[in-house]
Amino acid sequence: MQTNFLARLPKGEDVLKAITEEFRLRSIKTGSFSLIGAVTKVVIGFYDPVERQYIFKEFNGPQEIVSCVGNISEKDGQIFAHAHIVVSDRNFLCLGGHLGEGSLIFAAELFGVESLESDLVRQYDAPTGLMLWAKSPTK
Repeated sequence: MQTNFLARLPKGEDVLKAITEEFRLRSIKTGSFSLIGAVTKVVIGFYDPVERQYIFKEFNGPQEIVSCVGNISEKDGQIFAHAHIVVSDRNFLCLGGHLGEGSLIFAAELFGVESLESDLVRQYDAPTGLMLWAKSPTK
């Protein structure tokens, strides 16, 4: 049976950690989510495919979350949230990319959906250098 849920995330918490915790509390290991709200600081990343590493930049000050979407799967046996975010500042200018740790919630409302595909895990993908979805060999 598929589970959907709504949750308000705590002010001042790390966005990724708070999302992960909501899925962990419900024992959901695969799923997807969307998030709206605002942050007081956001860390956004861009994956450089040549260097095979993320480049992160921190933006301080209030930002509106225009869009934040992502998925949940297992990575190294732990529930792992992968998200992309678009934020706007007081001048209505938008920035977006891979959501990084250290992004702090001002206010956030989460809509989570459990996936019926329960055997996805993150594994290293040599062609991209990323940890991508793969079918779990043990399930």
